[in-house]
Amino acid sequence: MWIGLTDSETEGTWKWVDGTPVTQSYWASKEPNGKTTENCGDIKKYDAENSWNDEGCHHSLYWVCEKKVPK
Repeated sequence: MWIGLTDSETEGTWKWVDGTPVTQSYWASKEPNGKTTENCGDIKKYDAENSWNDEGCHHSLYWVCEKKVPK
């Protein structure tokens, strides 16, 4: 599942798609490892806390979105 994470602007500098920097990460062991060919982040294993994976952005995966709620 895509989680809105990318390093497509600067390789190795992961940000959320709204431009905010990642302050805490949950990369799986040996991730991220895709260099310039894998610039989008997903959740690979739903039952593990550290399960982020970098993947090519062209893959078709489910996704989650965030919506601001008016106060």
